[in-house]
Amino acid sequence: MRVLIVDDHSLFRDGISSLLEAAGFTIVGQAGNGQAAVSLVEQLHPDLVLLDLHMPVMNGLDALRKIKAYAPATRVVMLTVSEDENDLLTAIQTGADGFLLKHLSAPEFIEMLEGIKRGEPAISRKTTSFLMKRIAQANSPTVPIEPLSDREIEILRLLTQGLPNKQISEKLQLSENTVKYHLKNLLRKLNVQNRTEAVMKAIQTRLIE
Repeated sequence: MRVLIVDDHSLFRDGISSLLEAAGFTIVGQAGNGQAAVSLVEQLHPDLVLLDLHMPVMNGLDALRKIKAYAPATRVVMLTVSEDENDLLTAIQTGADGFLLKHLSAPEFIEMLEGIKRGEPAISRKTTSFLMKRIAQANSPTVPIEPLSDREIEILRLLTQGLPNKQISEKLQLSENTVKYHLKNLLRKLNVQNRTEAVMKAIQTRLIE
């Protein structure tokens, strides 16, 4: 996976670069602000952008909007020291594929990014709990277009625990391909783009507690 690292601290960028290269990722470039990141995405076409939230010239959220507008298939994971729920919610709603705090351990960080390769969101259980509480407080229920099957409800409950497809398949004694099939139908029925949005929508509609 080809990665662009964006952070206004060069020492942090170099550290992340070394860590990812050791784990088999390819670093295609680095940038120190959001504006430079957008330009490099247009030039380098990375698979994944690791994007700091707070930077000079152009912040991470503004850069995220521009990157997703130009290259919607490019995966973008926000990196931050902030646990502000507003930042988290805005990033997810804007299209971020993950939201990771910089104090994660190296093994946790790599594990989250390996999940991105499998199409899973890079988001910790703690961060998921932030989302769940915030959406529950919003109290703006909507009704899905189609009812969910019992199996889809089971998968949805496991998604709220932050489990990857492999662990879901083990718990339900299904193949990973079957889990992916149900997940695809689940996203379609809820009219959402990814697993994180599915959890948010499920809480909004009170499909799960």
